[in-house]
Amino acid sequence: MAMIPTTPKRKSGWYTAAEVKQHCTPGDCWITLLGSVYDVTNLVTRNPAFLGKLLIHAGGGDISHWFDPSTGSVKRHIDPVSKQEVFHTPEGRFVHVPPRAPRTDWDSSFEFEWWNDLKYMIGKLSKRTRCIRVKNVLINQDILLEVPCEETVGQILDRYKDYNSHADSYSCRAVSLSDAHEFIQLDLNKTLQCNGVPDISDIDEFPPPIKEKLIYEYLGSGLPAYFYVPVILIYYNDDLTIA
Repeated sequence: MAMIPTTPKRKSGWYTAAEVKQHCTPGDCWITLLGSVYDVTNLVTRNPAFLGKLLIHAGGGDISHWFDPSTGSVKRHIDPVSKQEVFHTPEGRFVHVPPRAPRTDWDSSFEFEWWNDLKYMIGKLSKRTRCIRVKNVLINQDILLEVPCEETVGQILDRYKDYNSHADSYSCRAVSLSDAHEFIQLDLNKTLQCNGVPDISDIDEFPPPIKEKLIYEYLGSGLPAYFYVPVILIYYNDDLTIA
C-alpha cells in the first residue's frame, strides 16, 4: 500500500475533514470555520502565547461554534456587568479579538481580522465526501482515496499526483452505469456523479429504475452499500508530462 502523504494545498480549493485534521501542530495549523478552511500557521507562530493558544489547541478541527453564521464574525452578547455588547468568548480571547477594557498591550495594527482576511483562507470544507479507488493499469497500482463530491475528475487526478507526479499523462475510465461490461471515458471537467459514476452509499437518492438496477448489479451480494467503492481506471496516454 502506498504511503499517505501530508495534505498539500489543493488547486481545487476543496478539502476533507480528514485532511484538515492532519494539520494540528503549532508549526502546521489549519482550522475550519463556517465551511471555509484557514491556514493560521503564521498567525499562531507570531502569537504563540495567550492569544494564539486557543487556535493551536483547535488546530485540525472546527471552530464554527465560536462564530455567528449570520454575521461571519465572533459571537457577541451583553456583558452583565458593563451592560455593553461585547465579543462572547467563554473559552477565552484569541487572536484579533479585542479586550473588553482598554489595554496598552493591545495591538490593533492589523487591517482585517484573520477570519475576514483572504490570505489565511485556503479553500472550502467539503460538505460530503466519497471513497474511490484509482487503479493505474500500467503499473498495477491501486490507491484508495477519500475525495470531495464537489471535485471534478480532473481535480481528483490532481490529488493522485500525491502518488504519481505524471497523472496528467493519463486518461480515465469507469464502469458504465448502464452496462457493467462497458467502460466509459470520463470527462475531466465533470464530477464523478455527472460522469455517471454513482455513489452507492446514497442509493435512496436515485430514481426507482436506476435504484433497482444498482441493487441488482452492485448490491446483490447482500453487503451494505458502503462496502462498494467504485474504481477509476487510468490509462497512460504515451504523452509523458513534466512534473
